[in-house]
Amino acid sequence: MIELNQLTKVYGDDFVAVDQLSFSVGPGEVYGLLGPNGAGKTTTLRMILGLLEPTQGDVSILGCSVSSAPLRMRGLIGLVSASAGLYPWLTPREMLRYFAIGFGLDSEQTSQRIGELSQRMGLETFLDQRCATLSTGQSQRVNLARALIHDPPVVLLDEPTRGLDVVGAKVVIDFVERLRESNKAIVVCTHQLEEAERFCDRFGLLHRGQLEYEGTLAELKAKTGQSSLVEIFLQLLRDESVSTGVPRETATVQ
Repeated sequence: MIELNQLTKVYGDDFVAVDQLSFSVGPGEVYGLLGPNGAGKTTTLRMILGLLEPTQGDVSILGCSVSSAPLRMRGLIGLVSASAGLYPWLTPREMLRYFAIGFGLDSEQTSQRIGELSQRMGLETFLDQRCATLSTGQSQRVNLARALIHDPPVVLLDEPTRGLDVVGAKVVIDFVERLRESNKAIVVCTHQLEEAERFCDRFGLLHRGQLEYEGTLAELKAKTGQSSLVEIFLQLLRDESVSTGVPRETATVQ
């Protein structure tokens, strides 16, 4: 459903942020795109969204290429980001209507989608309350609904549980399960590695812009000899500190 082919981004003359990255995600699959800080995850997401032009390579969704049809491509993607804010003086209903119109839905489709998503995400009790008054968990539910207002086949989640408590994180995890059941293709970037183990089907581990490892959790454990994603990342950081001479304590896992 989504395919990256030799995706590369070079800044200046020689800084390679993403290096010939290739992977695919099928319908109903949750793909964890993970890596240490500076591995190239955010740059990759921006290229998928058409916000950054690749130096080479391409991204396609259902045969639509970001290089040839970037505006159409954006209509096929829903983005959930911890850094995405809400318009404080609008209500969730007004927010969802605003984005629905932006994606080309007519009045009937907009009302239908708002009703469906409000029920699914539990927005009914605060649907007409100003966003400035919402709790963190309520705001995240509105963000989740906003990402699905146009019913996209692909959903990108960038740190979706950052800043959320246990209850808020469970809302996101349940949301991912609903996306899987709806046969969406899902790409998740998160530093919550234990959560990633719970809901991702496959993983792509980025390191210095390159896909260091890819596979299911069982396959990654077999390849690395480590017992968890945390241990796999710590091994990557240890290897980096040995090759660069930078103490591993200065690096962080994300």
